[in-house]
Amino acid sequence: MASSSSSSSHAAAPFFLLLLLLPQLCSSGVTLPDQFVDPTYPPERPAEAAALFSNYGGPSVCKPPPPYIPVAVFPHDVDPVQFALNLEFTEAEFFLHGAYGEGLDQIAPWLALGGPPPVGAREANLDEETRRVVKEFALQEIGHIRAITRTVGGIPRPLINLSADNFAWVMDMAFGYPLNPPFDPYANSLNFLLACYLIPYLGINGYVGTNSMIDGYKTKELVAGLLGVEAGQDAVIRALLFERRGEAVAPYGMTVAEFTDRVSELRNRLGRCGAKDEGLTVPRELGAEGAICTNVLSADRDSLSYARTPAQLLGILYLTGDERVPGGFFPEGANGRIAWSFLGANKSPGN
Repeated sequence: MASSSSSSSHAAAPFFLLLLLLPQLCSSGVTLPDQFVDPTYPPERPAEAAALFSNYGGPSVCKPPPPYIPVAVFPHDVDPVQFALNLEFTEAEFFLHGAYGEGLDQIAPWLALGGPPPVGAREANLDEETRRVVKEFALQEIGHIRAITRTVGGIPRPLINLSADNFAWVMDMAFGYPLNPPFDPYANSLNFLLACYLIPYLGINGYVGTNSMIDGYKTKELVAGLLGVEAGQDAVIRALLFERRGEAVAPYGMTVAEFTDRVSELRNRLGRCGAKDEGLTVPRELGAEGAICTNVLSADRDSLSYARTPAQLLGILYLTGDERVPGGFFPEGANGRIAWSFLGANKSPGN
């Protein structure tokens, strides 16, 4: 991990950009272009109904108790939380393009801090119910990027490879041979859900690992909130796939459960630190309390989420098993001081 005593010039850039963008970042949300607004939403609640949800309990009920350590963000909180933006950018662009055919540059370009647009992302051929789920996830990721940037400052969006070729490469690695035809995440709803299985789960691992590295009360509040929604997203994806676990993925003849097992095994190999990932079915001894083979949620023997370090996550996302060798989803490497520290002179905030 990069030291928090890294050069002040590295630290100044994100916070300077944050100050420039403060009016946009401190708003409660964004004004969505028409194509991102759901025209089927229900009518507004009448005023008397809304009053039922008001803060009638007063400050003693509605406000949390004061923190034991009254420091909102410690300097050492910044790098690990900023590192999470690499995954949040990846999820945002994949979900946005998959559901809408447009990305962060069309809805909230200032959040990218000048980083390049993703490569190969496009609209997926989704059924209506899957599209609604993915749209919600996409818009949630915008909020995640905004909240992180507002709390600890931002980093430029890295170059992200979301091409069908890259996802095909992942599946080929998972199975150990080239699938024919190459896997296309954008071809249909099932393929897109299988591709979604690749990324949000790593966000859970990352936030669980980050929690022990931070101390500020605002930072902990942020990470807890992020972890809650990322875990929810992953649970929805896994549940949708679990319903179809015995279904053959056309035209490959392997079931949905086999795909998830192979992807989880790949992530464990690339992560290099033991089994921290499980597919939709497991041997009974690995199931909850050693009593069940179904595995809707991936968890350890105490049914707690697994943690991964930034180095482990980068090895998986680079598809190289080495945090020092970029590739895969980040062909030029991830951004932020932690990711840059592994790349040495090959990458820095100034190049």
